[in-house]
Amino acid sequence: MSVTIKLLKAQDIPHITAAPSFLNFNAPAPYFEKLLKAQEKGEIVFLVARTGSAIAGFVYIKWRADYPPFAEKGIPEIRDLRVLPESRRRGIAAALMDEAEKRIFKRSNIAGLGVGLYADYGPAQQMYIRRGYVPDGRGLMYNNHPVNPGLDVFVDDRLLLFFVKERQ
Repeated sequence: MSVTIKLLKAQDIPHITAAPSFLNFNAPAPYFEKLLKAQEKGEIVFLVARTGSAIAGFVYIKWRADYPPFAEKGIPEIRDLRVLPESRRRGIAAALMDEAEKRIFKRSNIAGLGVGLYADYGPAQQMYIRRGYVPDGRGLMYNNHPVNPGLDVFVDDRLLLFFVKERQ
């Protein structure tokens, strides 16, 4: 199976929003239009994976991370890696990550990302570790704030553990 990776274009947005099964990622078109504008300004790089003519997944790089420890050190953040369920286990996530890392390591010695902690993120957690990512050592974060001992938090997409990978 051939996978092509290209930058997000306006004509991709209806195809992305029509696919309801990007791991419960049901963002409306304006969300992706905002990302397209950020890409045009050079703030992000949004990569789209296709198998044939069908969109199979996407990921984006945010050059100035929202996560303060990454932002302070100029570490670009890989965000929202998504692959359609029917396209998983075919190397699409790896191809997206290869391209994202290639672009990051042209500009930075370190790539960063945050990963969710519930079962839906298990395959991503395993893949990131296989790719050489290690925890950044700051522990759990909820909405980019530390989760301190004794604090109750809601387990959702805002509860993350952040990882880094150094250029080899």
